[in-house]
Amino acid sequence: MSKIPVAVIGASGFTGLELIKILLNHPYFEIALLGGSSQSEAICSAHPSLKAVYDAKIEKSDPDLIADRAKLAFLAVPHKQAVAIAKALLERGVKVVDLSADYRLRQPTYEAAYGVKHDDAENLARAVYGLRELAGDKAIARAALVANPGCYPTASILAALPFLPYVDLNQAIIIDAKSGVSGAGRQCVERTHFVTANENCFTYSPITHRHAPEIKEKLSIAADAPVEIVFVPHLLPITRGMLASVYLRLKTPIGDPAQIARAFYADNPFVRIRDESVQIKHIAGTHYCDLFCLTCGDTLFVQTAIDNLLRGASSAAIANANLMCDLPYETALPTIAYAP
Repeated sequence: MSKIPVAVIGASGFTGLELIKILLNHPYFEIALLGGSSQSEAICSAHPSLKAVYDAKIEKSDPDLIADRAKLAFLAVPHKQAVAIAKALLERGVKVVDLSADYRLRQPTYEAAYGVKHDDAENLARAVYGLRELAGDKAIARAALVANPGCYPTASILAALPFLPYVDLNQAIIIDAKSGVSGAGRQCVERTHFVTANENCFTYSPITHRHAPEIKEKLSIAADAPVEIVFVPHLLPITRGMLASVYLRLKTPIGDPAQIARAFYADNPFVRIRDESVQIKHIAGTHYCDLFCLTCGDTLFVQTAIDNLLRGASSAAIANANLMCDLPYETALPTIAYAP
C-alpha cells in the first residue's frame, strides 16, 4: 500500500509537534507539507528536539499548494483561523481534521461561546464531532471534515458517558478538572509564566470556560435530554496531562459502577477502567483514557486522566484520520507512558 500524503498546518505549535512525532512512525501516512506563518523556517528551529531526526521546512499554508500535495490536512491552528483554511481545502477535495474549536459546536452555541459569527455554516452542519465514543467509527469514516474534540471535553465526556442512563438530569453534573500548562499553547501568558504556575494550583475561567458549552452540548446530545454542568478548570504546575473529577447524582442505586463502565467500554482498548484512583503519570505520552469510579450514597464519583496534548488533541486527530482513510483506528497511536 502506497503511503497517504498528509499536511500539518500549524506545525510550530505543541500539537503540531505531537502530530509530527506520531506521523514519523506511522506506517501509512507520510508528511507531505508542514504549514505555518513562519515560512522557510526549519522545523527543527521551531522544535529543537527534532534536530537530526526530521529535516523539513515550514511553508506557506496555501490551499492550492496543500491540495496539490496532500489528501488530508491536520489544522493545528487557533480557533477563528481554521474556518478559512478548512473551507478552501474542502472545496479542493482535501479531507480535514480540525483541532481548533471552529467546527465542534452547533452554530448558535459556537457564536455565543466565541463571540464571532461563523463564516462556514454549510460545512459546520456537515462536520462530524470526532469523539469515537459519541460519533461511532462509521460516521467518522464517512466524513470529509472532522472536528477534533477539546481536551477538557474529552476527559469530561468519557467520564460521564457510561452513566447517563442512571443519572438524575435534573441535577447539574459537577466537573472539577485540572490541566498541565501545555494546554495553553506556546504563547506565554501570565498564568502560564513560570513564577505564576510553579508550585501553584488555581482556577481560571470558572463556570465561564469556553469548553463548558462543548461538554454541555455533547452530553445533552448523548442523553437525548438537556444536561446542565458546572465546569471549573484548574492549572497544575506540570507540562502535560489532565485529571477530571466528575460528580453525578444518581436516580437509583446502581451497584458497582465499574461494572457499568467496563461493559460500556468493553470494545474500546483505549479506555482503561482502573481499580484505584487514576494518575497522570500512567497516561502521559499515550492515547489512553484511564477511568476510576465509585459511589457514595446517591452520588457517583468518576475520575479520568488523559494526556491533554495526545488523547485531548494530536493522537485523537491521528485516530480520526485513520478512520477517514479506511485504516484501523489504533494505527500508530502511542501506548507507552512517559513513566517514571
